[in-house]
Amino acid sequence: MAVYTTKEIMEIIPHRQPFLLIDTIEELEPGKRAVGKKCVSMGEPYFGGHFPGNPVMPGVLLIEALAQVGAVAMLDLPEMKGKTAYFAGIDKARFRKKVVPGDVLMLETEIVKVKGPIGVGKAQAFVEGKKVAEAELTFAIG
Repeated sequence: MAVYTTKEIMEIIPHRQPFLLIDTIEELEPGKRAVGKKCVSMGEPYFGGHFPGNPVMPGVLLIEALAQVGAVAMLDLPEMKGKTAYFAGIDKARFRKKVVPGDVLMLETEIVKVKGPIGVGKAQAFVEGKKVAEAELTFAIG
């Protein structure tokens, strides 16, 4: 059973369709780690242009989905309620396999460092247990 549904996620982070890129939070340690799930469907708006006849989820949206999972992990802390997590940097991003309609993405972000309003998360995305993307994400809470 999911820790948070889509509706509950929207109470924590400000993202809305079509830019809310996580469906559920499956595991959560507030301020430390979260695992989210995204069921990728042919109905995603970006597949109309990326790429017609060969739909592939854009890598930048994979990174954004990972960031949204990390934002839920941080913003679920009582002292962070009502705040917003902003991107401050993306490092060491690697894409290992295409993500296509029908894939179920498991998105894991571990918060590895926090100093004041700035933090770093180590993020990984998996499909069927195989790593499809990873990155180090720097964020600022505002």
